Amino acid sequence: MGAGAAGLMLADAIGKDSFFKNKSILLLDKDAKRTNDRTWCFWEKEQGPFESIVHKRWPAIYFGGKQFSKRFEIAPYHYKMIRGIDFYTLHMKRIENYANVDFLQREVLNVHDDGSSVTVTTSSETFSAQRCFNSIFTYQMATQQTKYPVLQQHFVGWFVKTTKEVFDVEQATYMDFSIPQKGNTRFMYVLPLSPTEALVEYTLFSKELLPLKQYETALETYLIRDLGCEDYQILEEEKGSIPMTCYDFQEHHTQNMRYIGTAGGWAKPSTGYTFMSTIKKVPKLLEYIKTGKDLRKLRFKNKFWYYDLLLLDILDDDNSKGQPIFESLFKNRSPQLIFKFLDEQTNLVGDLRFISAPPSMPFIKAMLGRLF
Repeated sequence: MGAGAAGLMLADAIGKDSFFKNKSILLLDKDAKRTNDRTWCFWEKEQGPFESIVHKRWPAIYFGGKQFSKRFEIAPYHYKMIRGIDFYTLHMKRIENYANVDFLQREVLNVHDDGSSVTVTTSSETFSAQRCFNSIFTYQMATQQTKYPVLQQHFVGWFVKTTKEVFDVEQATYMDFSIPQKGNTRFMYVLPLSPTEALVEYTLFSKELLPLKQYETALETYLIRDLGCEDYQILEEEKGSIPMTCYDFQEHHTQNMRYIGTAGGWAKPSTGYTFMSTIKKVPKLLEYIKTGKDLRKLRFKNKFWYYDLLLLDILDDDNSKGQPIFESLFKNRSPQLIFKFLDEQTNLVGDLRFISAPPSMPFIKAMLGRLF
């Protein structure tokens, strides 16, 4: 249920796998998936599985801090953007070609697993299935506990068109912390599409959302003061909130129903990035489904979960520490190492190089807090 990144990737993977050729697959979503309601960004070496719909790529990134700022060439990586509408269109066309996969635009009201089958009640009918994969997320899933902090990566973005050329099309602004922090972790994120067009986002890692006007004022101030752009047109707007938590969503799964995507804890806790995490998890889930085992038993937790937990504990205790931590990382380590670590591909030596870059005391304090 849910035709976002996780739901569509999983439906596509099942549809093309001959193991499921005699199974009937139904994909449900209350939206028709015909609008460009989001963008996904990620870093990647060479060409990946979605190269045909990459809307824009950048060979360099910019990091802006309070005392350190630098443009980085990131080869062999590129920073890439995929538009939601292109992703939806690609997958809907694929699904149409699978004889055993159907899509219905329905709002899901209730899901019940009685131990032998799953009943899904929608706004107009009821369906029964052997297995169900649910990507419908609410913050209450995570905030009903206090063991793990729950922050949000929340943002408002404007696709703008300027009258003069102000954007460097070869460089994505990954994080610009030069803006007022106001006791939080706040930065600007800029993805140029042409010298006169870009997505400019105001992003925070914090517990609470802001009134819409505060995001809009920050974007307007940044465009005028920092980018020198007083004459611009807003072409599109987007906003969102991604959970940043190490809470284990396992307790919400049942024997025959499993949450996936953001609802399954697939968002990287320390950054909110979900797209590449989903690409990696879908094949593992697919192979597990073939075993017929209890869906609660599949685990994804690894050592990087513990690293993420320490950062979130720090930001939960003092949300202003995000800027100096990220600034020390980019000052002392290459973006290639940072990307590799965030991709969860570093060995122990790489882990130690990464975690020794920022000030150690907040992490030691967080670790002791977890141990004792």
